[in-house]
Amino acid sequence: MRFDNSVLFRAAGQRRAASDADAQAGVVLPGAAGHRRLLLISYHFPPVGGAGVQRPVKFVKYLHRFGWEASVLVAANPSAPLSDESLLRDIPAETHIERAKTWEPSYGVKAKLASDTPSTTTASGSRRRLARALRGAATLALQPDPQVLWLPAALRAGSHLLRTIHHDAILATAPSYSNLVLGALLKKRFGLPLVLDFRDEWDISQRYLENARQDRLSCIVQSRMQRYILRQADALVCTTKSSARRLQDRAREAGSHAASTCIYNGFDEDDIAPGPAAADIAGPERNVFRLVYTGTLWNLTSIEPLIAAIEALEASVPERLAQLELVIVGRRTEQQEKLLDRVKKTRCRLLLEPYCDHSRSIAWMKSADALCVLLSDVESAHRVVPAKMFEYLSIGKEILAIVPDSEAADIIKEHDAGRHFEPGEVLGIATWLLERVRGERRTLPDDNTAKIARFSRKRLCEQLVDVLDHLPMAP
Repeated sequence: MRFDNSVLFRAAGQRRAASDADAQAGVVLPGAAGHRRLLLISYHFPPVGGAGVQRPVKFVKYLHRFGWEASVLVAANPSAPLSDESLLRDIPAETHIERAKTWEPSYGVKAKLASDTPSTTTASGSRRRLARALRGAATLALQPDPQVLWLPAALRAGSHLLRTIHHDAILATAPSYSNLVLGALLKKRFGLPLVLDFRDEWDISQRYLENARQDRLSCIVQSRMQRYILRQADALVCTTKSSARRLQDRAREAGSHAASTCIYNGFDEDDIAPGPAAADIAGPERNVFRLVYTGTLWNLTSIEPLIAAIEALEASVPERLAQLELVIVGRRTEQQEKLLDRVKKTRCRLLLEPYCDHSRSIAWMKSADALCVLLSDVESAHRVVPAKMFEYLSIGKEILAIVPDSEAADIIKEHDAGRHFEPGEVLGIATWLLERVRGERRTLPDDNTAKIARFSRKRLCEQLVDVLDHLPMAP
């Protein structure tokens, strides 16, 4: 997917179109007197969409309230599956956005190369083996991820920016993990303190991300890359407490003295505030219980346990199952689509919507009787907390959490926000669904609003600023 760079300026109309010329002329960018400036490296940035984009966007939105301004180094022509121009309104007008081109093919081409094309499938066995070998060699060369093709141009653009405009620190957020390599190279070149923000652990992503390389050579190469960037870091940030502890151990093994801090993902009050809902998103029909899941369905958030529970109800109380409406909003892998086909064979009502902009996703959440969080029972999942869970908490609807015994489960229990089942507890999930379609609803504690305020994006940005303010000064 290719994006027109000018959309960044059209959507944030107050931003000065001459900012690039100012940078070349050595002009100091506008900002409040006494504010320091952060270079944020994020290959994925609006108009690219997705849950991972929101974290850097919200940091940029709130940084200036705590004495920092931001420059953002982004891909000019990102190869990404999702777009959401609505996120552009969160970017302050004075934000300087530096764009560097990548040599990556479009996301559609990458997806096609990752699987057998029809022509390859019908080819002879030797040709299929050759095609797979060529794809494997190309993928093996792109370490730590395909976004490494952005790195040469991004290094030039970032170097020019840092030579031209005074910055006080660098923050690189990942995935993509090439962002972290870029941050380490810029830190080494300019001596600025470096913060590495792990939205997902490198080790977990290497195991579960789509098309991730798991061969022995790739694991060795990426392990060495991770050790290198950890040694360059002055501070580490993770999205869960358990991930922060894990990364602290990895840093010490690599010989790094960087401290690791947990800054959760969260919710933005501005996103949750009352406003006009999408005209075509109405509440469920009378006597129908609507369960909504938003976000990507993939191997780390498999919907299979919920489907197994629905099938159990189909076998026992099919007339009651007709009162259940399951809404899935977001991108789904091919494997998860096949799982959802099983729901179509039951009396459960199934509504499927592809990825939509963030405001529409929020509208779907608000229309729900209950919200579903999924996390597969796989190695390391106990250190993952799905980002959408915090918006679920802020909306105040009951949460059905089908997750392993984990940090995510602990947060649900701590806030008495719903019911937790492990993925193997199919009978328990089915019983919960049956109780809800029979009209047994549950209200959440009145004090939840005050308790979850700590997850607001503004407060989380304040935590980031505390990390920035304690960085060693650049020489």
